[in-house]
Amino acid sequence: MTKPFKRILFTGAGGNLGRRLREHLHAFADVVRLADVADIGPAGPGEEVVQCDLADREQVMRMCEGVDAILHFGGVSTEVEFAPIMQANILGMVNLYEAVHKLGIRRVVFASSNHTMGMYQTSERVDAAMPTRADGYYGLSKVWGENLSRYYWDRFGIETVCLRIGFCFPEPATHRQMVTWLSLDDLLELLRRSLLTPRVGHTIAFGVSDNPGRWWDDHHSRHLAFLAKDSSAQFPDKPSEQFAYPDPSDLTTFLQGGVFVTTGPKYPS
Repeated sequence: MTKPFKRILFTGAGGNLGRRLREHLHAFADVVRLADVADIGPAGPGEEVVQCDLADREQVMRMCEGVDAILHFGGVSTEVEFAPIMQANILGMVNLYEAVHKLGIRRVVFASSNHTMGMYQTSERVDAAMPTRADGYYGLSKVWGENLSRYYWDRFGIETVCLRIGFCFPEPATHRQMVTWLSLDDLLELLRRSLLTPRVGHTIAFGVSDNPGRWWDDHHSRHLAFLAKDSSAQFPDKPSEQFAYPDPSDLTTFLQGGVFVTTGPKYPS
């Protein structure tokens, strides 16, 4: 069977989501080049493995050589001190897009995050045209990535789909996870649509399944023709044995970023 691409690059292959996606990406290309800063073991059939520090421009250039499209899931994926986020998510994005531009790569799918909008209240309906409201350094780095990719589209015509990915784990357990859940199958279909839609320009889409009570409105990415097949409604939404309303001062319960709004570096008052 003819595949859409000869070779695609998948960064962040050693991460939690990367390990789950790895075996499914062969449907997109004859060769899947897997990259991570850590050792992810030997290549399997139809794979190439590259160890790369995103903060190293020369390593990134070599990592990107000879690929037709990029799925960029690499970088720091949690709220930590700023320095490692700056190296991987900010400097690393500059290095990646410089390589994409110089090598003539036409399409990038960027794993952004719902934490770009984490300071909106859970009672609000959010869409991609609304101002970003990041909930920490990690979310801010993803805002940077979205803006950098938009610059490369406006200036150089490099197309990018930014996916504001929700809770992509096998099964949700909390109310927030139920609302923001994204099944692996729905993510794979969203990647397929992001890679194969003929024209995307610069698109921001929310990576979320067809869940009850969802907070995110995706009408700005309708041209991707993505239709979620799964829903968190299949999972029981069980309250604790002795249900109690949360403390009114608990930011994690009424801001969309959840625990991210209170984690990470602490500052004196």
